[in-house]
Amino acid sequence: MNYQETLEWMFQQLPMYQRQGKSAFKKDLTNIKAFCEHLNHPEKNFKSIHIAGTNGKGSTSHMLASVLQEAGYKVGLYTSPHLKDFRERIKCDGKEVSEEFVVEFIRANKCFLETQKLSFFEMTVAMAFQYFSAQEIDVAIVEVGLGGRLDSTNIIIPELSVITNIGLDHTQFLGNTLAEIAKEKAGIIKESIPVVIGQSHGETRFVFEQMAASKNAPVFFVDQEKELLYPLDLKGSYQQKNARTVLQCINVLKTKNFYISDEAIKFGLVHVVSNTGLKGRWQILQEQPMVICDTAHNFDGLCIVMEQLKALPKKELHIVLGVVSDKDLGSILPLFPKDARYYFCRPHIPRGKNAAELAAEAKKYNLYGKIFPSVKKAYNTAFQCIEKGDVLYVGGSTFTVAEII
Repeated sequence: MNYQETLEWMFQQLPMYQRQGKSAFKKDLTNIKAFCEHLNHPEKNFKSIHIAGTNGKGSTSHMLASVLQEAGYKVGLYTSPHLKDFRERIKCDGKEVSEEFVVEFIRANKCFLETQKLSFFEMTVAMAFQYFSAQEIDVAIVEVGLGGRLDSTNIIIPELSVITNIGLDHTQFLGNTLAEIAKEKAGIIKESIPVVIGQSHGETRFVFEQMAASKNAPVFFVDQEKELLYPLDLKGSYQQKNARTVLQCINVLKTKNFYISDEAIKFGLVHVVSNTGLKGRWQILQEQPMVICDTAHNFDGLCIVMEQLKALPKKELHIVLGVVSDKDLGSILPLFPKDARYYFCRPHIPRGKNAAELAAEAKKYNLYGKIFPSVKKAYNTAFQCIEKGDVLYVGGSTFTVAEII
């Protein structure tokens, strides 16, 4: 198989949560443990940092990778989902894994994968570990896919665990309360391994303190009120919180014999995009008229993004909106501005929500606009309608953003 055929085999033949939803979710680490044993445990050949959380874990992962690269470390970065190309998930010093490696990895292990019926996510996690081992990296930043306790990434013994925050998302898998979700994400806390908590409150703080105590793990809660003294190239207002979490991580890593100078921190935080290739986080696609996209898709994430969007000076606001079918619209639609022109669309994945159904739901919250059969048609129409001084925002789902960048 060539690269495209390999991807099609991975996407179509095996379950994939991002495409199918709940039916692809496996609450079991048996497969990933067996596969890594089959590969002779590549995950044991490098140091790692494990990052979980409801929001911000992707940005935090990229920021930390950028700083460590500036500090002179060879850094592996595993994140999900991808926006344009599968290879975005697996990077070394900001460069994507080669097509040849992906093809050869699947070819060499196809028999095992088919026999054991590994999920898409399980095979990609193991692929990342194998690639990082082959590249002889110094440290890997490993982002949790979903939850924590039973996520496929949770077989590593990291130098540091990080939980950015807790919000109500993926409740069908993780629980219906913040405490239940916190308990799942706290499952990445390991025996005697320090853990950094980006944001918490009484209900979740107790869960983290209790889990950390049971594991004899030092726990560090980030002071999110502390002044941030470093400029950022990531312009979403929520990135201030992520950056403070990164700075606390760096302080902990320094106690574990990582050498990270103030200059590396400064340059790392201001060159995240160029160092790591991060996309889709308050990404300004053009300035005049301003076009912005953002992958925020749950209540906590959209709260901050919508406040920033509403604060922008503008004549008229245009919003291209597409979501997935299992999204709790009752929690997110009230956050969107009522004075915007909407272009409702469906992301091109099986889980994409019908645009007419989305428009009908939006109408209940006084959000009005036109219905389009695809993201591209919605975006092209909106782009033709905007004038100087207007703002066009594209969002609602990672998959909506992926189709226009």
